[in-house]
Amino acid sequence: MAGHLRLRMALFFVALAALSIFAVFLGGILGIRQGVELNTLIGPVAVAAFGIIVAAALIALLFDENVARPIDALAAALRARAHGGVTAALDARTAKHLADLAPAAAAVCDRLADLDQAREAHLAAATARLEAEKAQLSAILSEIPMAVMAVDHNHRITLYDRQCVHALGGVAALGLGRSVFRYLDETTLRGEIDRLDHAGETLSNIEVPTADDTAIVRARLRRTRDPEGYVLSMQVEDDVMAERPLVFDFALIDRTRRGVDYDMPLSALPFVVFDTETTGLDPSSDEIVQVGAVRMLNGTLVDGEVFDTLVDPGRPIPASSSRIHGITTAMVAGAPNPDRAVLGFHGFARGETLVAHNAPFDLQFLARHASANGTAFDQPVLDTVLLSAALFGESAEHTLDAIAERLDVAIEGAARHTALGDAVATGKVLLRMLPMLASSGIVTLGDATDAMRRHQRLMPEAASLFRSR
Repeated sequence: MAGHLRLRMALFFVALAALSIFAVFLGGILGIRQGVELNTLIGPVAVAAFGIIVAAALIALLFDENVARPIDALAAALRARAHGGVTAALDARTAKHLADLAPAAAAVCDRLADLDQAREAHLAAATARLEAEKAQLSAILSEIPMAVMAVDHNHRITLYDRQCVHALGGVAALGLGRSVFRYLDETTLRGEIDRLDHAGETLSNIEVPTADDTAIVRARLRRTRDPEGYVLSMQVEDDVMAERPLVFDFALIDRTRRGVDYDMPLSALPFVVFDTETTGLDPSSDEIVQVGAVRMLNGTLVDGEVFDTLVDPGRPIPASSSRIHGITTAMVAGAPNPDRAVLGFHGFARGETLVAHNAPFDLQFLARHASANGTAFDQPVLDTVLLSAALFGESAEHTLDAIAERLDVAIEGAARHTALGDAVATGKVLLRMLPMLASSGIVTLGDATDAMRRHQRLMPEAASLFRSR
């Protein structure tokens, strides 16, 4: 990992200096045995020892600056292109003192980029065909007065349409991979499934209370065997019969683990990537003006599964802050207050790993209002600042813009410094990081947490991220 080579080289020069000083003292001892006066030797030996220390330190610094750091930077750049999907040309000046190594690496990267571009063009064409077919299917389904949801044998949602959002979105934020029991009464639904299985039947009409017991949902339940699970077709009102975009991921079917599991691979975790915009930079006195978040699942940002709200801070927004995020006092009039906004975000993110850039800053704002609501953001948190340090070394720049440029992630100018825009950018950065982390031996949530802890000195306030483990 980043920094290991530099540490080993530093230890090498320390050992070299120690051996040289030992040799000088050994020579002094031999001189005394041959009759040289001790007072005569003390000065030369001290000067020689001091000279060795200074020379070793200077050479070590030069080696670190011109060899070890460039090798680390070159290795990180190669890993970004081999595993992170980066196609930008490698800057050979990164390691200009390593003879032909950097130009040779750049040539390999150019060849890899050509292959990646050809593959991505083929994939884009196939994706476009699938999207067109999906749009046609959505248009057809929009004519059917039902909300459709597919659920796997672990009672997790693998498909839903926009009608489901109308039918159940008021209970909790709808999300792929989440338990259907977040939305529908578990006792009633399990009881009907058990009855069907016992009777050897596959179809029934049921009335199920919502999980918050505020409404009754009339649905047709059909058991499926390949894959095992069931489909719920729920009645909806005619006035919400509009577009029906589908959200699905059938790769979730074989994933059985839930909750916080530090042994779970990062690639299998559902993430909620979030950001806040505020009236200022002091979490103890400033206030939230916007919260944005997007869900990430199975290596992709899930279209439609976002949380985005302006927040009325109950005070004028300083002009200096508005110049950064573009949010004015007039824009937040009528928006939820911070307590309501944070409570809504807590429901959206509940039970899933959080991701943010400089997470301790945002979490301090959220924690203040979560405490007032009687809730807490106590799930694991990944911070892309610390993950970047694990990949590229602490001496590299770790702003969101710098990391995005390093990983060839484009950030729309208009979206920058909006909560949702920055959350999406952070999510795209994490998508590029995940295969790079895996190639560096950071595979599980526990590995990532340990890696961030090792670089905690870069951001001392990050100690709060590790309390839950």
